[in-house]
Amino acid sequence: MTFTIVKHALIDHYITILRDSGTPPDMFRHAALKVSRILAVAVTQDLDTTDCPVETPLEAYVGRALEGMVVAIPILRAGLSLVDAVSEIVPNLAVGHIGLKRDEVTAKASSYFMKLPECTTGATVLLLDPMLATGGSAIMAIDIVKQVRPAGIRLITVLAAPEGVAAVQAAHPDVLIYTGALDRELNSSKFILPGLGDFGDRLCNT
Repeated sequence: MTFTIVKHALIDHYITILRDSGTPPDMFRHAALKVSRILAVAVTQDLDTTDCPVETPLEAYVGRALEGMVVAIPILRAGLSLVDAVSEIVPNLAVGHIGLKRDEVTAKASSYFMKLPECTTGATVLLLDPMLATGGSAIMAIDIVKQVRPAGIRLITVLAAPEGVAAVQAAHPDVLIYTGALDRELNSSKFILPGLGDFGDRLCNT
């Protein structure tokens, strides 16, 4: 399955806070961090591991250790809200950045910044973008990342619209998509309904 809705009571709780138009910016950022932590755990639960022999205080033991490199790549600027949560749980994480801007009239994305770590080649990439609306930004970011040949790409979102999920799956059927909630549809302005408004604006209080 390439599309997963991460089911968790606390995700529902914090997304409700994010949706509330009366939520102040500091509480919005707090709720975004909480949702991101739960999503990060779910998305990374099946990463490859390898045998890791250690000595406990009593005897030898063969445990498991993460195998391979993991790179988090937020799509600026809203994707930055997910970085701290991923950094907290993934050891030796590398972080890249992709800057994309959506035209308010055409809803088309254009790139204005890109910096990927050299270790992205052969790594598992966690692409971070809290809102999957039309899918245009996600598809462009995936196109960029695939040029450096990662081992795999996982797209992490807080909310997704059916149109965006379908677009990413059509363009990149190998990419795994994880979201906290699948909303109803896009409106005529390509905003997610019921949604939560502009994630970046609410996050940054702009």
